[in-house]
Amino acid sequence: MIEFKQTKKDNYRFLLKSQTGKTLLRSIPFPSKDSMESSLKALKNKGINFKLFERRTNTDGKFLVELKNTGGEIIGLSGLYSSEAGMENGILNIKNSLESGLELTLKVH
Repeated sequence: MIEFKQTKKDNYRFLLKSQTGKTLLRSIPFPSKDSMESSLKALKNKGINFKLFERRTNTDGKFLVELKNTGGEIIGLSGLYSSEAGMENGILNIKNSLESGLELTLKVH
């Protein structure tokens, strides 16, 4: 499920949530609704391949993922994972959820 929000600073962001309601990915703030929708549509049109996911480790040894657009710009960040296997499973969940969620009509709540 993709949830869209307008922030207090008139930015827009999306949250990708699992079926249980857990946030899988939080987008960066976008300056407009159109730029947010364009980024999501570009992912849908060009496909979401595993090369768009950059795997990272934070200073505490936790794993996280950055989702980048085809131009290499970060558009979203995952939560933290305690293991590399958990992170890889998270990437698969994010990819599958984005692909199914992008079929929905984009609208901001």
